[in-house]
Amino acid sequence: MEKQLLLKPRSNLEASSDLVLDFIRKLECLQIDPVAAVRANQHLVMSARLAGYEPSLLNDLLSDHKVFEYFANAACIIPMEDYPIFEPTRTRIRERTASAIAALQPVPEQVMDKLRHEGPLPARAFESDIRVHGYWENTNAAAKTKATSHAINLLTDAAHIRIVGREGNQRLFDLTGNSVPADLLRAAGELGREEAERSMLFKYFRAYRVFEPSDARFGWLRYTAAQRRDAVKRLIQSDILTEVEVEGLKHPYYVLTSDAEQLLVHHDSAAEEQEQAKEAEASDITFLPPLDNLLWSRKRLEDLFHFEYRWEIYTPAVKRKYGYYAMPILAGDRLIGRMDPRLDRKENALKVELLHFEPDVKVSAQLRKNVKKAVKEFAKANGVVKVIYN
Repeated sequence: MEKQLLLKPRSNLEASSDLVLDFIRKLECLQIDPVAAVRANQHLVMSARLAGYEPSLLNDLLSDHKVFEYFANAACIIPMEDYPIFEPTRTRIRERTASAIAALQPVPEQVMDKLRHEGPLPARAFESDIRVHGYWENTNAAAKTKATSHAINLLTDAAHIRIVGREGNQRLFDLTGNSVPADLLRAAGELGREEAERSMLFKYFRAYRVFEPSDARFGWLRYTAAQRRDAVKRLIQSDILTEVEVEGLKHPYYVLTSDAEQLLVHHDSAAEEQEQAKEAEASDITFLPPLDNLLWSRKRLEDLFHFEYRWEIYTPAVKRKYGYYAMPILAGDRLIGRMDPRLDRKENALKVELLHFEPDVKVSAQLRKNVKKAVKEFAKANGVVKVIYN
């Protein structure tokens, strides 16, 4: 929790772009998602850690080229100084998208040319009467995506162009060569693949802190299961990683050796349960978005926090157990329940569709009061004044 910046009181620091950048560096990256039941995931991740946070702070970093958007855990916001180590990822995606870009010509080159002469530009600046099938479309149905929109997506994935600004759901694009510092472009071209992949592994380790090689995202390198196991074995032999046995689990987890001494061993007991109940009452309450860094590994959540979590956004409504945007509730270092919120700007309200506590949580009057107070603060932080419980 400490490494995830979730234990320190959020009100002790004054929000600024520099502080947001410092937090992103410590977290390694923030996952981006367009779904905004309240606000987009990246903004909720930051506001869970920094009181007074506003989306403009993150958007300023993007416009100032201090961060970039690309694929790490998924689509993520990443400190700009890490640009070189993502070259193997960019190479892989360029190879994958080359044929689609070629098939769409001359539209991609026309997009590039327009940016070359007029950029940066929003997507709406590119018009096309041609319709094609986008990534997300059923190819058996009629094509609906503008050719220019598809070209922009392909060119962005291949890193020929990149997002240099965001205003709400609007993205601003420019040529990569115009918007990434020259020294980082040069370093990306000179960095060897082995060194880049090693750096990427370490970035992943620092982002997750506690991990295991069954994770298909391990290292963000598309390794096979055998490659993941071999990488762990080599790094243990080099004393870079340390194996951690977890009571009650047959499989081990791993940490950076430099983190090993900070691990605390918890033992279940009646006395501890009483202490946990008291701690929950006294702890700050935080609501975590579905793609928060702490939640990236669902398996780890179950193994280490005994918290089963599935984002039910793609589950049919009648089959949902906790709701479309259920956010885990963190009290201190315990996940104690979940809240399913909706932001209603017309009514200037946060609507709480569900407020649920885990079965093993002792829900005292004080804890319930603390959570409802935190819900009010969450509503205020997201720009509304009322809370409505449905």
